[in-house]
Amino acid sequence: MNHPDRDPGFITGAYSDGVIIDSFLYVSGQAAVDFKSSKFILGSIEEETHRTLLNIKAIVMAAGASMEQVIKCTVHLADIKEFDRFNEVYAQYFEGIKPARTTVQSILAEGIKVEIDCIVKLL
Repeated sequence: MNHPDRDPGFITGAYSDGVIIDSFLYVSGQAAVDFKSSKFILGSIEEETHRTLLNIKAIVMAAGASMEQVIKCTVHLADIKEFDRFNEVYAQYFEGIKPARTTVQSILAEGIKVEIDCIVKLL
């Protein structure tokens, strides 16, 4: 499955935005992309984190789930020094029990500051 707003001509690699297997949705690494314009939208760590999580939320909802069903995230930050600023925005998207998470510093393509993938338990 792909992001519901993905332009069919927007090719980002040899992968799907999400795959459903055995009641789990595996969401590929998402970033600050405007799927309607097929462009990366670079900005502050806060802006990119919001857009990235909104992209994840759109994929999760397209699968009939909610952010409360996210059970695991892996986060790649271009600069780990921005962790606290990232974490402040990230926390706004998860109420109650927070998903398990791994956060690492990585070299990211296209000049992006954050990439997040996740696993969602479908009901």
